[in-house]
Amino acid sequence: GWAGEGPGTSGKNRRVCHAAARLEMGSLWEEFNRLGTEMIVTKAGRRMFPTFQVKLSGLDPLADYVLLMDFIPLDDKRYRYAFHSSSWLAAGRADPAAPGRVHFHPDSPAKGAQWMRQIVSFDKLKLTNNLLDDNGHIILNSMHRYQPRFHVVFVDPRRDSERFAHQNFKSFSFPETQFMAVTAYQNHRITQLKIASNPFAKGFRDGDPEP
Repeated sequence: GWAGEGPGTSGKNRRVCHAAARLEMGSLWEEFNRLGTEMIVTKAGRRMFPTFQVKLSGLDPLADYVLLMDFIPLDDKRYRYAFHSSSWLAAGRADPAAPGRVHFHPDSPAKGAQWMRQIVSFDKLKLTNNLLDDNGHIILNSMHRYQPRFHVVFVDPRRDSERFAHQNFKSFSFPETQFMAVTAYQNHRITQLKIASNPFAKGFRDGDPEP
């Protein structure tokens, strides 16, 4: 379950070249992925569920690191959901790309030891479809598919550190975290799984006794 960057790790700074990340709640992500994960985007910004969480290893305990995420389009198409076949169909070319943004983990920068001590959770990250958003949320186009990417960046203390920027980070992608951005869930099975597995969705459950 640990992911490395694969090719291209050579030439990386020794403080990132051994970094590894394991996706937490991998089996839940797999369950959603089999159905075709959907993530809600709203004007105000909506948190992801499942939450993107990783366990890190291989960092230098005494070095400083910044952790961040971005989201890249999986293709150049926009989609629509065909209810009669319960499937997504390409419905033309993608809308113009939304402004590319990154989300910095709020604990950044921190020592490698701190990052490795606990599970790193991106639970503050929110997705929006508001192109004019000024809250720093990740802007996505609804009915487009995305791949979240996770980046570990060594904070290089050298004065000319920008010369080494390409050596000082390592990136991770987990295919099972791909999703379709939507303004409302299209596949009712996704809705059911979100309600069943999200502790914050209790209000949607029918007939649940009061806690």
